[in-house]
Amino acid sequence: MHQEEEEGFILQGISDEPDLQIFLFSIFLMVYLFNLSGNLCIVLIIIFDRVLNKPMYFFLGNLSFLDIFYSTTTVPKMLSGLLIGDKRISVFGCIAQLHFFHFLGSTEALLLTSMSYDRYVAICNPLRYHILMGRTSCVQLASSCWLTGFLYSIMQTIVTFRLPYCKSRQVMHFYCDIKPLIKLACTNTKKSEFLVSGIFALVAVSTFLLIILSYVNIGRHLVKIPSRQDRQKAFSTCTSHITVVSLYIGTALCMYLGPTTQNSLEQDRISAILVTVITPALNPLIYTLRNKEVKRSIQRLMNKKLGVHL
Repeated sequence: MHQEEEEGFILQGISDEPDLQIFLFSIFLMVYLFNLSGNLCIVLIIIFDRVLNKPMYFFLGNLSFLDIFYSTTTVPKMLSGLLIGDKRISVFGCIAQLHFFHFLGSTEALLLTSMSYDRYVAICNPLRYHILMGRTSCVQLASSCWLTGFLYSIMQTIVTFRLPYCKSRQVMHFYCDIKPLIKLACTNTKKSEFLVSGIFALVAVSTFLLIILSYVNIGRHLVKIPSRQDRQKAFSTCTSHITVVSLYIGTALCMYLGPTTQNSLEQDRISAILVTVITPALNPLIYTLRNKEVKRSIQRLMNKKLGVHL
């Protein structure tokens, strides 16, 4: 192993301005704590309230659990860099960060795809919903998402760290990611870039197309419903999911399907803040503010905790 590899890497971080660093640290810390508390609250509500023992909330619980660790993969290191200026990361730490970032990120995309299928069955085939989306089917779907995400990440990690790193150890990002690491390799990386983009496209584009297909079928079914009120009621169960998909998968596609250039790396850092910091914190708000069942469940649990009986 080269000396540089033994010493590890140095993350560029977000800013080198001391005053701006303190400001960004305060903002991102608040967002991160809100993410942890909000998603943990959703997980606990779904576990303890039997009213939410439904496929839709089973997948939402998985998504919230995943978001907690997804942000934790990158945000604490970013906060450490902003507060104390320690931007060093070991080779093992870099490998682990890249692996878990892509493992959890791809699993989230796959879970969002499963949630679109759940909405498709619920709206287009309601009479068979409890058969097609039974407990066993939901567990199998969620397990396949986690397993596929793990295998995807293993492939991306192997491709990235097979390269020899003998240039500058300065990673042009606030965490270890594929494109800025490939940029540091001291060999021709065209094949590696093509391979990682191809693997990503296989997962990301296929999940995106499956989600589009689900909503095309949902749309075709909704136009056949004569009552406008019934159409709106059915579609309202999809709006939260559509919002999250637009934020998450849309940003991820822009990040990883483009070429690896200096400008693209700068844009990727901005997109990464949205994906790893902002979106996981927004998910609890998106799914609770527009969901009457979750809001009623929170009210019931709060009343029970305070000793108030409805």
